[in-house]
Amino acid sequence: MKRIILLLIIPLFFISCASTYDPLTGKKVYTLLPPEKEIKIGKMYVPLAIEQNHGRYPDKEVQEYVSQIGERIAKVVPRKLDYQFYVVNTSAINAFALPGGFIFVNRGLILALNKENELAGVIAHELGHVNARHHARFLEKMYGLSFLYNIAAIFISQTRYADLLLQFSKIGAQLLSLKWSRDHEKEADILGIRFAYEAGYDPRGLLDTFKIFESLQKTEAPEWLLTHPLPKTRYKYVQELISKYDLTKPLIVDTPRFQEIKRKLLATKKSYDLYDKAIKILSQKKPNLYEAFDLLTESIRLYPNNNASLTARASIYVEKKEFRKAAEDAIKAAKLDDLYFSPHFIAGYALFELRNYEESVKYLERAKELIPSFPDTYYYLGRIYEALGKYKEAAMYYRQALKLTDGRRGWERDAARRLRRLGL
Repeated sequence: MKRIILLLIIPLFFISCASTYDPLTGKKVYTLLPPEKEIKIGKMYVPLAIEQNHGRYPDKEVQEYVSQIGERIAKVVPRKLDYQFYVVNTSAINAFALPGGFIFVNRGLILALNKENELAGVIAHELGHVNARHHARFLEKMYGLSFLYNIAAIFISQTRYADLLLQFSKIGAQLLSLKWSRDHEKEADILGIRFAYEAGYDPRGLLDTFKIFESLQKTEAPEWLLTHPLPKTRYKYVQELISKYDLTKPLIVDTPRFQEIKRKLLATKKSYDLYDKAIKILSQKKPNLYEAFDLLTESIRLYPNNNASLTARASIYVEKKEFRKAAEDAIKAAKLDDLYFSPHFIAGYALFELRNYEESVKYLERAKELIPSFPDTYYYLGRIYEALGKYKEAAMYYRQALKLTDGRRGWERDAARRLRRLGL
């Protein structure tokens, strides 16, 4: 009997598996998570990554430049995915990837580097993680196939998969703070060096980046080192890997374009420095809103498109109950970055307080699409639909808000009371 069961299970296992090729060995391997599901899951967490890193850098030229480098390298990698590249606002010196080929480069990283091949080396390294399926393997190990398939279906119906939304942020937090082992880093180094070289870059750029990170460690360790360990043996090992390549042929070390892009970022650095100071104040238990407000206002004066500062100032306007001004700042920030959750939510909330329900719904629905696990979005959508006389929709959103809340949002009792009154 056991033999019969095994004979039935084994074919089902292989039917549920997808096949791919190990980029290190070239051998065919079987995976639980097929590429299309991996991409779908990665795409779900792009807005959360953007949110945690204060929005995308609001300069099309900078975004296109980094994408061009990434796309050049992506042409030589074995996994043919629709790779996407983003520059995010944070000053932290870091780059990271999500499953399915979504690569993020921090503004602070570009400012810390000196040459294009250093940036290419970091991007190639992150592509190494994606091509070795490190993120996908983590998900397979931690959560299993059935759970991952359901998570990928969240955007089809937030109400049907309400319980899974509770896990959404937890998984996202893990994906965005994965600490790679030495074996993972070794694989990503092998692949990253190969990818950079085959794309025409001098792979020694990665070694130069390591030197920069080591020098910065004396003052403050770059964030990249928190998730990408850099023991002394790694530098020597990477040096040995690079020595196997023909470095006499023409290879890209630097370009005028990199220096031009870096100058653009340097021109806005003061604005972002002021933003960082304001956020530090706002994160205190008893923040000085007036001091933070003045810093943000000066930050916006220096760089009017600083969407992070516009969003933070909008939140202060909300605290001061100046909802019209809050809506103005948040709407401008949302227009600068349609993947940035906070300005969409703040705009929706401020417009709700102004009783502009039609416009409020647009921003709150977009906020819900971006990060579907935030309970306040559902509560205020419930309030709006109740005010509009759409009681069935209102009840649905109140129920969802109450399922997602941690019980400390402040509106739980009101939502429960309104839901009982609707009787639906």
